[in-house]
Amino acid sequence: MSAVRAIAGFGRTVTDLAVTEAFYRDGLGFARVAPPEPVPAAQAEAMGLAGPDATQLRMRLGEQVVTFLAVDPPGAPYPDNPVATDPYFQHLAIPVRDMAAAMARLGRLGPTPISRGGPQALPATSGGVTAYKFRDPDGHPLELIVFPDGPPAERWRNAPGLFLGIDHSAITVTDLDAALAFLTGPLGLTEAQRGLNQGPEQARLDGLDDPLVDVIALEPQAPAPHVELLHYRRPASRRPSRAPFGPDDRASTRFVFTVAEPARLARDLAAAGLAARAAADGSAAYAVGPDGHGFLFLRVD
Repeated sequence: MSAVRAIAGFGRTVTDLAVTEAFYRDGLGFARVAPPEPVPAAQAEAMGLAGPDATQLRMRLGEQVVTFLAVDPPGAPYPDNPVATDPYFQHLAIPVRDMAAAMARLGRLGPTPISRGGPQALPATSGGVTAYKFRDPDGHPLELIVFPDGPPAERWRNAPGLFLGIDHSAITVTDLDAALAFLTGPLGLTEAQRGLNQGPEQARLDGLDDPLVDVIALEPQAPAPHVELLHYRRPASRRPSRAPFGPDDRASTRFVFTVAEPARLARDLAAAGLAARAAADGSAAYAVGPDGHGFLFLRVD
């Protein structure tokens, strides 16, 4: 089995690359890595984008890279009235040095809030972080977060700027056992931390009434950034258990993992009954997790 080495970045499908660039640059401190460019052929093949015209824009925040994808003709729009329990929910968590200053900069762009009543200070039983969730122009969720102490705070202590990087990406899952079997089995991630969050602060943070949510951190061989699972025991998801979105649809966000043998991993995942395919040259593969989340695998020596 070809286990994941590290999270190399993240991908998001968007409507307009110029609008996206302005939002992430002006509101969150991202910087362009390169001008918009065609998606590399092997990655387009693995993701099934051979037909549409696909253009990508890579942007960096600290050491982490997000690749924004625009497709013509476009796929499905982001669904109306999304909530945190939707199985296609996937946020990027951005640690910040000063929440008030970060909110002031972000607020000039008027993003759609998820959280109710601004940033929320969670109790120690829920990690003690201060966090705020909101959406980008396409509806993709994001989170600003301040770590009070411990290893997460130490990890970001020397990062420059106001917006420090991407600490993790959290996905909502409807079947926790299936998600853990996928991520810790064929992908080889390890469980680093587990909690059960609830209470009024969590409700305001998630924009939900009386949530009870398992929060599980999973790490690849390189521990940062990492994957976080959100499993809502309540309220139940109102959507189908499997998100019906592909890479060309605008609700799609992808983990980008490095592995030694993408083609071998795709074969193993397909043999386990998951949707997976590899590019002909073996340098890239794409798979769909149990709840429909996307995973792009790139070869690394």
